[in-house]
Parts: sequence; structure tokens; C-alpha cells
Amino acid sequence: MSLGFFTPDPVAEHVSLVLGLLADGNAPEGIERAQVDVKEEPGRREQNGQVCPGRAENDEAAKYLAGEMACLANTRGGGAIILGVGNKGERIGTALDMEWLRHRIFELTNRQLTITVREATLDGTRLLVLTAPEAIEPIRYKGRIHWRVSDHCVEIDAASWHAETRRRVGADWSAEPSGHPLEAANPVALEFARRYLRAAGDTGALELANATAPDLLRRLNVVTGDDVLTKAGALLFVGTPHDGIDYRHREVTGGDSTARVRGTGPLLEQVAMVEAATEAKNRLVHVTQGFAHGQLHELPPLALREAIVNGAIHRDWLSTQATIVEHVGTNVTVTSPGGFLGGVRPSNIITHPSAPRYRSLAEAVATLRLAEREGVGVDRIVREMLALGHHPPEISEIDGPYVRVSLIGGPPKPHVLGLLASLDPAIAARDVDVLLLLHHLMQHGWVDIERAAPVLQRPTNETQAAIT
Repeated sequence: MSLGFFTPDPVAEHVSLVLGLLADGNAPEGIERAQVDVKEEPGRREQNGQVCPGRAENDEAAKYLAGEMACLANTRGGGAIILGVGNKGERIGTALDMEWLRHRIFELTNRQLTITVREATLDGTRLLVLTAPEAIEPIRYKGRIHWRVSDHCVEIDAASWHAETRRRVGADWSAEPSGHPLEAANPVALEFARRYLRAAGDTGALELANATAPDLLRRLNVVTGDDVLTKAGALLFVGTPHDGIDYRHREVTGGDSTARVRGTGPLLEQVAMVEAATEAKNRLVHVTQGFAHGQLHELPPLALREAIVNGAIHRDWLSTQATIVEHVGTNVTVTSPGGFLGGVRPSNIITHPSAPRYRSLAEAVATLRLAEREGVGVDRIVREMLALGHHPPEISEIDGPYVRVSLIGGPPKPHVLGLLASLDPAIAARDVDVLLLLHHLMQHGWVDIERAAPVLQRPTNETQAAIT
């Protein structure tokens, strides 16, 4: 896949060059590159050399390709395989299902490697182009690390791999220059940035909102020393290279769509448009507590925003898939491409140290007050949901991989609102640990350290303190 929206992708350029040479009648030998291999699908030839019909699923091919793709990922710049061409240039093709192959390689590499797969056509023959991004940590296949030397995969030990790649380990894709000058920032996106800052209301935010456009961008740290927007800056203020967010609303499951928002404009504009769409469909409910009357949304707006922004900011931007926001009735599900990183799992996501995929992008969004500071965003979603008597968000990693966050809304629960209003001190009603414990008690009637520890995602001593 090419990210030519920013700067030319060397791997994509090499793939295009090799495909052109194949089309001109050249055999793979002599035209392959260090980052591009040409392969026929393993497991398709009989002993007499006859090619068997292709299948949507071929585990022999997946196992072979998993090793090759891990090798390319361990190599500087990553690499690609053009699948479906024989050693002599025969147009064999492939019938492999792209999503099945992508997920199977993910499984075979112990959920460490997510590749992109796209179709290509050569003289009417269907090929697949498999691309592996450069790995931040070495990817082992069958317990071993391989990387490319010239056009071959050779084994290397972990110490040598780290020594060679140390200077590149931890590099932030979103902090790299995009190729867009500072002046390319969209005025509409800049205005949305100012609106979010003004809405925050604190002195620092208001000061930043009143800064000139160049100063605003520089203080967000999305501009290089040469006045070129970083990739974070380009995403936020110029546009996304493909659909960033795809919002769909239905009144009931399986019903017709009543609203949809999608596009490739500035990410800040996409977020604002989706937030406005969810607000329009997020019904207000009349709530009575004693002599007090008021109105509350069926889903807390702050939790909605946090879920949408997290799905757009922490997703894998090397994937061409959009972040899908499905709003059905009173429920919202946000599904974003890319799995969990840095040891984060649903069982520890509330308390695990932050592991942002793109630090520069995450920090810019936090500075804009568009989302909570890194590391506490999930806390905010949990707190806002429980404070209305709803269940905490359902967070999972599904095949793809994708991260899915589901918010189950509905009318706020008056008995929960009343209970929280009576707590002393009042600040306890905003404490995530207290809210989680109360929710568990209302569901089960009993809690002890053993039961509370996984609920709070804390060790025993911290759990005891929370219960006390």
C-alpha cells in the first residue's frame, strides 16, 4: 500500500516497478528487489509440476508466507511479496481470500504481525500484494528471527537485531515530515481546533486558541523546523489518505441507515462532524430525583467523544480500513483497525501504562483538549458510563486485528443517580474505583478482594485500599 498522500512509499514504488517489469515479460529472477519478492502460491503444484486449482484458504501457503513476511518486517523499511507468479514468470494467480490470509499470518506470528493485502492484476490474472511494515520489535516465527540480506532471509540473534536497529527503535511515524507545507493547513480544521480549545475554558487553552495559525501549529508540535507539517499535522489539518471515520446510524439492528458521515478531509473536521451526528441522534431523557428535574443523554457525550477520538487516533494508520462508528438505537460501537500494543489487553486497559501507537498525534490531540491525556481516556469512558447507571464499556480485540469499544446506553438509572448524589465526600462519585465497586455490588450483592481485583484491574494491596 502506498501512503503517497504524504511522501512516496519506497516499498510501494518498488512493487509498481516490479509489476511493470513482469508485465514486460521479465522473469522474477533479476528483477526482484531487496524489499520485494515474487512468489507463486505454495502448495499448488503436484509432483509432476501441474498447477492445481486455487482455494480461498491454503494453510501451507499461509505458513510459508508468515515466515517470509516476518523476515521482511524485521528488515529496515519492511517489504512486500507479489504472490501468484512462477519462477519463470508464469501467470499462475491465486484465489486466496485476503482477509483470511491477513488474519492467519497474524495468528501464525503470535499476533505480532499485521500485514496489508491488496489485489493486483497481471495480464488478466489475479495476484496479491502482501506488505509488511517495519517492525519496532523483532518478530519471531517458529522461535527464530530472520531478516533480509540482499534478496535472502537469514537468521539473526536478538542482540544483533537490536544493535542494528536501536537508532530506529521507537521512531514515531506521526512525527515524520508529511511533505505538506505549514500553509496547507485547512482553515476549517484550524477553526475546529480553536473551538475545542475555547470549550475547554482553561487559561492555557484559551491562550492557544487565540494564537495565529502558524503559532498554533508549532505549539501543537506538528510542524518541523523547516515549516513542514508532520504526518500528525497533515492528518489533523489537511486530510486523511483514505476514509478516516465512517459513521452510520440506524434506529434498530438491520434497519435502514438514517445518517452517515464519511470522508477524507482533515481528521479534526471528521471528528467534529461525527460528534455532531452522534449528538443529534443521542436522545435526551427527562430525569427526576426528588424535587429536582433535569435532562440527560442516553449516552454520556464525553464517553462518546473519547471512544470516537481514541478509535481515530490510536488506530493503525498504515491500514486502509476506516474507523467504523455504528450507532444503533441507544448503543454505539467503535471498531478501529490495529490490535492492542505494548502489553495492553482488555483485562488491564484501565490501569496499564499508556502505550500510544503514535505519540506525536496523541499529544497534539490531548493539547487540543479533544481527548483526555494519554493513559486516562478509558478511565473517562468507564466513569461517564457508570455515573449514569450503565454498564462499563465492552472493550475487545477481534479478528483483523481490530479494537472494538461498545457503549450500551439507555435511560439513566434514577436510583444510581440518587445513590451517587448522596455519597460523602461528593468527589467519590467521580472515582472510577468507587464506581466499579458499586456497579459490581449492584450486580452481585457481594464483593471481596478476590472478586474486586480483576474488576478494578489492580493488585491485591491497591484493591484492599479501594474497598476500604
